[in-house]
Amino acid sequence: MWNSYLGKRLKGFGYAIKGAWMLLKNEPSIQVQSVIAILVTIAGFYFEISAVEWMFQVIAIGLVMSIEGLNTAAEEMADFVHPDFHNKIGYIKDVAAGAVFFAAIAAVVIACIIYLPKL
Repeated sequence: MWNSYLGKRLKGFGYAIKGAWMLLKNEPSIQVQSVIAILVTIAGFYFEISAVEWMFQVIAIGLVMSIEGLNTAAEEMADFVHPDFHNKIGYIKDVAAGAVFFAAIAAVVIACIIYLPKL
Protein backbone atom coordinates (compact mmCIF):
# COMPACT_ATOMS: atom_id res chain seq x y z
CA MET A 1 0.00 0.00 0.00
CA TRP A 2 2.78 2.48 0.87
CA ASN A 3 4.20 2.21 -2.68
CA SER A 4 0.95 3.30 -4.32
CA TYR A 5 0.32 6.90 -5.31
CA LEU A 6 -2.06 7.43 -2.40
CA GLY A 7 0.25 5.63 0.01
CA LYS A 8 3.17 7.87 -0.94
CA ARG A 9 1.02 10.98 -0.44
CA LEU A 10 -0.11 9.75 2.97
CA LYS A 11 3.47 9.00 3.92
CA GLY A 12 4.51 12.50 2.81
CA PHE A 13 1.64 13.98 4.80
CA GLY A 14 2.90 12.09 7.86
CA TYR A 15 6.37 13.58 7.41
CA ALA A 16 4.85 17.07 7.10
CA ILE A 17 2.87 16.62 10.33
CA LYS A 18 6.02 15.34 12.05
CA GLY A 19 7.99 18.38 10.82
CA ALA A 20 5.29 20.80 11.96
CA TRP A 21 5.21 19.13 15.38
CA MET A 22 9.02 19.29 15.64
CA LEU A 23 8.92 23.03 14.84
CA LEU A 24 6.21 23.69 17.42
CA LYS A 25 7.95 21.58 20.05
CA ASN A 26 11.52 22.80 19.59
CA GLU A 27 11.54 26.30 18.10
CA PRO A 28 10.78 29.26 20.39
CA SER A 29 10.13 31.62 17.47
CA ILE A 30 7.41 29.33 16.06
CA GLN A 31 5.96 28.96 19.56
CA VAL A 32 5.68 32.74 19.91
CA GLN A 33 4.19 33.06 16.44
CA SER A 34 1.69 30.29 17.24
CA VAL A 35 0.51 32.20 20.30
CA ILE A 36 0.16 35.36 18.20
CA ALA A 37 -1.75 33.37 15.55
CA ILE A 38 -4.14 32.05 18.21
CA LEU A 39 -4.66 35.55 19.61
CA VAL A 40 -5.45 37.12 16.24
CA THR A 41 -7.74 34.20 15.44
CA ILE A 42 -9.63 34.86 18.67
CA ALA A 43 -9.70 38.55 17.75
CA GLY A 44 -11.15 37.61 14.36
CA PHE A 45 -14.06 35.84 16.02
CA TYR A 46 -14.52 38.62 18.57
CA PHE A 47 -14.60 41.39 15.94
CA GLU A 48 -16.54 39.22 13.47
CA ILE A 49 -14.20 39.95 10.59
CA SER A 50 -15.41 39.35 7.04
CA ALA A 51 -14.57 36.34 4.87
CA VAL A 52 -12.07 38.41 2.88
CA GLU A 53 -10.42 39.60 6.10
CA TRP A 54 -10.22 35.97 7.26
CA MET A 55 -8.54 35.02 4.01
CA PHE A 56 -5.90 37.70 4.38
CA GLN A 57 -5.36 36.83 8.04
CA VAL A 58 -4.97 33.10 7.34
CA ILE A 59 -2.59 33.78 4.46
CA ALA A 60 -0.52 36.12 6.64
CA ILE A 61 -0.31 33.57 9.46
CA GLY A 62 0.60 30.78 7.05
CA LEU A 63 3.19 32.93 5.31
CA VAL A 64 4.98 33.95 8.49
CA MET A 65 4.99 30.46 9.97
CA SER A 66 6.05 28.83 6.69
CA ILE A 67 8.93 31.21 6.14
CA GLU A 68 9.97 30.80 9.77
CA GLY A 69 10.08 27.06 9.18
CA LEU A 70 12.25 27.55 6.09
CA ASN A 71 14.48 29.91 8.08
CA THR A 72 14.88 27.27 10.78
CA ALA A 73 15.70 24.63 8.16
CA ALA A 74 18.31 26.92 6.54
CA GLU A 75 19.91 27.66 9.91
CA GLU A 76 20.01 23.99 10.89
CA MET A 77 21.50 23.02 7.53
CA ALA A 78 24.11 25.78 7.71
CA ASP A 79 25.08 24.77 11.25
CA PHE A 80 25.33 21.12 10.17
CA VAL A 81 27.51 21.88 7.15
CA HIS A 82 29.74 24.38 8.94
CA PRO A 83 29.36 24.30 12.76
CA ASP A 84 32.07 26.90 13.37
CA PHE A 85 31.59 30.61 12.73
CA HIS A 86 31.96 31.57 9.10
CA ASN A 87 31.10 34.90 7.46
CA LYS A 88 29.26 33.25 4.55
CA ILE A 89 27.18 31.07 6.90
CA GLY A 90 26.36 34.18 8.93
CA TYR A 91 25.26 35.94 5.75
CA ILE A 92 23.01 33.02 4.76
CA LYS A 93 21.40 32.94 8.21
CA ASP A 94 20.89 36.72 8.23
CA VAL A 95 19.25 36.65 4.79
CA ALA A 96 16.92 33.85 5.88
CA ALA A 97 16.00 35.82 9.01
CA GLY A 98 15.41 38.86 6.82
CA ALA A 99 12.85 36.90 4.81
CA VAL A 100 10.96 36.19 8.04
CA PHE A 101 11.14 39.88 8.89
CA PHE A 102 9.52 40.86 5.57
CA ALA A 103 6.72 38.34 6.09
CA ALA A 104 6.17 39.50 9.67
CA ILE A 105 5.99 43.17 8.60
CA ALA A 106 3.43 42.25 5.94
CA ALA A 107 1.41 40.36 8.57
CA VAL A 108 1.48 43.35 10.93
CA VAL A 109 0.30 45.66 8.14
CA ILE A 110 -2.54 43.24 7.31
CA ALA A 111 -3.50 43.06 10.99
CA CYS A 112 -3.52 46.87 11.23
CA ILE A 113 -5.69 47.17 8.13
CA ILE A 114 -8.15 44.63 9.55
CA TYR A 115 -8.26 45.62 13.22
CA LEU A 116 -7.46 49.33 13.59
CA PRO A 117 -10.78 50.42 12.06
CA LYS A 118 -12.60 48.13 14.49
CA LEU A 119 -11.08 49.68 17.62
